[in-house]
Amino acid sequence: MSEDLNTPLLAVRDLSISFLKEDRHGVQHEVPTISNLYAEVYAGQVSAIIGASGSGKSLLAHALLGLYPPGATVKAHIEYDGKQIGDAELRKMRGNQLALIPQSVTSLDPLMRIGNQVLGPDVSDDRRARMNELFDRYGLDAEVADMWPHELSGGMLRRVIFCAALLEDPRVIVADEPTPGMQTELAAKTLQDLRDYAQLGNGVLLITHDLELGLRVADQIGVFYGGRVVETVATDKLLAGEAKHPYTRALIAALPTHEFVAPPDVAALFNTPEVD
Repeated sequence: MSEDLNTPLLAVRDLSISFLKEDRHGVQHEVPTISNLYAEVYAGQVSAIIGASGSGKSLLAHALLGLYPPGATVKAHIEYDGKQIGDAELRKMRGNQLALIPQSVTSLDPLMRIGNQVLGPDVSDDRRARMNELFDRYGLDAEVADMWPHELSGGMLRRVIFCAALLEDPRVIVADEPTPGMQTELAAKTLQDLRDYAQLGNGVLLITHDLELGLRVADQIGVFYGGRVVETVATDKLLAGEAKHPYTRALIAALPTHEFVAPPDVAALFNTPEVD
């Protein structure tokens, strides 16, 4: 483990993802989805990336763990604890040092019992005890382990996914919209657990469309717009009105506490570059 507190646990630089699309003349063109993205996750902190629904946030979440969709062209420089890692290292670390809380509950196999999916191939007594401990923490009965995904509600499935991510005590958790479908009390507990998990010396990257959620739990917020992070701001500075990018300012202005008043430069959003 790095001794330098200024070294991020996980850093992604110049991440670009594109797909080939065929036009009406049968000619294929490369269509960029994410361009030159930069993000960092530090020990002891929660970093959030905020972006609109459909902006490619889930694609980003999966790419950070080396989970690329078919047909994708991916270019990236990814570092873990200060050392560059490639796809082979990402695959080995996935589920151990790095864990994903996916957005969709359909990530669970409908043909496999819950316990088998959470435990994986290692069904030792210690792991089963750890699973039961997590189930109890998130309001799931031990009997859930013997159930099928279709027997659980959406909120229960989301809690199962959260438990699976925590089972191996990873150093970095990438949480992609982790709370939809949960009751308010459990959603608040989940966010607090992410905060507490980071404070143990781990790192959390929260990816969400919900700016208010990010403001509640994150130390810094990256604003995802046009396929890239256009600005990263410490949460306290964001709340103090120190955002520079017009899209960031528009998001802040859209909060109920600001009466949904658009900033005067909102028209400058199109083709506006990122800021340092």
